[in-house]
Amino acid sequence: MNLRLSCIFALLLSLHLHIFAQRTNQAYWAYIDQYKSLAIEQMNKYRIPASITLAQGLLESRAGQSELVTKANNHFGIKVSGNWTGGYILMNDDAPNEKFRKYRSDRESYEDHSRFLQGKRYQGLFRLNIIDYKGWARGLKAAGYATSPTYAEALIRIIEMYELYKFDSGNSTRNQTKQERKTAAAIPVSNVQSRFFQTHTLYSHNKNYFIVMEVGDNMATISKETGISLRKLYQYNDLPRDYAPVQGDLIYLKKKQKRASKQFKEKPIHIVEPNQSLFDISQLYGIRLKSLYKLNKFEPDHEIKPGDILRIR
Repeated sequence: MNLRLSCIFALLLSLHLHIFAQRTNQAYWAYIDQYKSLAIEQMNKYRIPASITLAQGLLESRAGQSELVTKANNHFGIKVSGNWTGGYILMNDDAPNEKFRKYRSDRESYEDHSRFLQGKRYQGLFRLNIIDYKGWARGLKAAGYATSPTYAEALIRIIEMYELYKFDSGNSTRNQTKQERKTAAAIPVSNVQSRFFQTHTLYSHNKNYFIVMEVGDNMATISKETGISLRKLYQYNDLPRDYAPVQGDLIYLKKKQKRASKQFKEKPIHIVEPNQSLFDISQLYGIRLKSLYKLNKFEPDHEIKPGDILRIR
């Protein structure tokens, strides 16, 4: 990674990337869109929060991409037990060749998950408020649904990151998450299951989305995998057409904003680091380069130096 990129990522880390640029996964958005109605249907029938059902499905099935889903329509990792008389497949889990339930459809898997939670060990959960997703997540872990010590925290993190709690009202249209709608607008639906998004994390920041260039990436590949034209990709990122992005570059997938996000409202400035350019700063905050010039009343040939204080809002 060159010196310029090192500066960008050092600053990203100092601003806590998990807050500054939220990690999202395009495959998760596709899964949510496909199965949210099933989760709400099960909530209305069995009084299990739709947010919990979706979060468990996302986590257990790796957003519908696990072998259990592709071979057995099993979204929730439920093993053969009790009076199960259906089919099964063998998979290595806590022990080799464990039996996992096999379903004829996704709906059957969701229905069986709801019935599974009617068991005695989970009865305490149904005394919780339907919107208490944190209580449900911790209750599932305490009741032994999964062996991972961080299972509850993982469910809560998914629910909050993707705003799944909004589905607990029972409305899958009006309460569709803002992030989901924005992502759908950023990348065509036909591209969401692309292998590209299984190897590249999609970050959200300042009402936009970006990916980080990796070894072997180029703008043509990004264009093909996202469905965004080359011309727009260069335009969105204030890049000349002859520029070849390198590993670590941030590539935005929508037009950048005119100022930094509201989280910088109380301190709307940036102190220039060594080897940083105005372009670097514009990418860091998701601001259009010309807007950064305008905010600071710079002439086109203005050069910045370490220690300079720039307005970013």
